[in-house]
Amino acid sequence: MKKTMFGLFAMLLVAIPSQSQPQKPVFTVVKANAITPVKNQNKSGTCWSYATCAFFEGEILRKSGKTYDLAEMFVASKDYADCAEYHVRMHGNSRFSEGGSCDDVLSVIRRHGICPESAMPVQGMLPGDTLANFKEFFGLLEPYVKAVATSESKRLTPRWKEGLQGILDSYLGKCPEQFEYEGKCYTPKSFAASLGLDWDDYVSITSFTHHPFYADFVIEAPYKWRPCPSYNVPLNEMMNIIDTALDKDYNVAWGGDVSEVGFTRRGLGIACLNDSDFAKLGFESPELEVSQELRQERFDNWQSTYDHVMLIFGKAKDQNGREYYMVKNSWGTKSNDFEGIWYMSRAYIALNTTYVFLNRNACPSMTFK
Repeated sequence: MKKTMFGLFAMLLVAIPSQSQPQKPVFTVVKANAITPVKNQNKSGTCWSYATCAFFEGEILRKSGKTYDLAEMFVASKDYADCAEYHVRMHGNSRFSEGGSCDDVLSVIRRHGICPESAMPVQGMLPGDTLANFKEFFGLLEPYVKAVATSESKRLTPRWKEGLQGILDSYLGKCPEQFEYEGKCYTPKSFAASLGLDWDDYVSITSFTHHPFYADFVIEAPYKWRPCPSYNVPLNEMMNIIDTALDKDYNVAWGGDVSEVGFTRRGLGIACLNDSDFAKLGFESPELEVSQELRQERFDNWQSTYDHVMLIFGKAKDQNGREYYMVKNSWGTKSNDFEGIWYMSRAYIALNTTYVFLNRNACPSMTFK
């Protein structure tokens, strides 16, 4: 009898929800611009390529209504070759890694063009892989490039570039020189020209005080290996630029920090005041009051880093009225509770943005002074 009563009591405890568990957020969409489907970068450090290709796919969709699937690994292959060449020219005194930025994708398209996914070899062509897997690939590529860049040779031969290209082609697939798409023959450059975008329309915006406002500077972030400048504005103007762009039906590529406790794998990002509050209250946790000074302090002391790139395409509110940005990630549709979409609070974006990348025509008229 005692065992039976204990069993019933245990069942009741399981049935009654714990008061300490955080409530789940319910989001109401305020504004959502058109995007292409969520993809999966899998085991590759290519968020920068996926997010920026998604951004340009959205630009084409906005302008023409056409849906394109641009080849992220074409971009990665060309960018790694460019990065290796730069690293060798710098005798190893630069960064060579899987990471990159939106500027890399734009630079690749300008220099090499681009192709649709259908023109590249199937991803995951290595035995046992169905998606990109860079573990073996970069384990070979990185030391190869380092060995060339730090060689004691008095004169390098062109052979190192042939070896580099061999590794890239073996793991990423050989980039096409010509291909057919919808009944027409293209080169990567002619295909890029056919997309109807002006590649001079795109700008990077940031907000830091260690450089003057309303001027360009190269952000001191390790994964931004190309010395491409960003335009520096006060924090409130950067946030206004994001809002104005979304309201005008433009999407915004976002580079920033997702290593914070308030960024969860379930699809939420908030600038929680402290870790213990977040553990108890979840999305209802109080948020930091974000200021220009706090942003700068966290950037300078390495609390805020540049470690991920995604696509902002809309705005939403939770049941308590907190404002969020809707963000398309590249971790697949099964990566969180919202089919690959993240909800990142306004405060989180204000605090953790390294830069945003967008069409200059989406910016308020007084942005560039």
